[in-house]
Amino acid sequence: MASDAPGEARQRGRSRNYAQVIERIHESAIEVFASEGLVGATTQAIADRAGLSKAQLHYYIESKEALYRQVIQDVFDDWVAVFGYQDEAQGPRKVLSDYIRRKMQFSFDQPLRSRIFAAEMMRTGAAILTVLDSYGRRTWQADSVIRNWIQQGLMAPIDPLLFLLHIWAITQFYADQSEQVRLLIPGELESAEGRERLIREVTAQIFRMAGLEPPRDEESAGDPEPAGR
Repeated sequence: MASDAPGEARQRGRSRNYAQVIERIHESAIEVFASEGLVGATTQAIADRAGLSKAQLHYYIESKEALYRQVIQDVFDDWVAVFGYQDEAQGPRKVLSDYIRRKMQFSFDQPLRSRIFAAEMMRTGAAILTVLDSYGRRTWQADSVIRNWIQQGLMAPIDPLLFLLHIWAITQFYADQSEQVRLLIPGELESAEGRERLIREVTAQIFRMAGLEPPRDEESAGDPEPAGR
């Protein structure tokens, strides 16, 4: 067993290095795809940003299109984890407050991922087709949860699907138009206090649409754990 240890250590080292290179490639691809889109992006640009030669890049990826599909799948997996509705029984004030907070935080922290997914949805390109069925099912599950709350008299009688679309439109703005926010409200996105204020204001406005009392400070604070949508 002792003689095998050095070989095992080398294998673990190679595995870690491979994983690190893959992560660097994916982060570089996200930057390039967010800026140039699938058509405008080149493997040379991705390789340059990742600090690799083009030949080295193609050792790790099948093609630009395959890499793009993987990026879209990874973003969707993140959305499923981050934008999940928690236990319906907790009620709309708790569930929606947590949901909006996670959505805003994702827009703050992962604007490029958010932009890529939104752009691909608008294109309805081939890469998005692999996740559309799951995306649709989860959207209708959320729609059903909201309908149940309305039937129980816990929310105003609004259109559940339009309500979800309005949440996405408002929160997505902070990813798509982050530079505009920085221009109009300097420093707001760079400070914890500024981000918290935006989350509180957005939550209060969305709650008014639903006929809900805005959450108190102690209710809106915190960083809820991700849950499946």
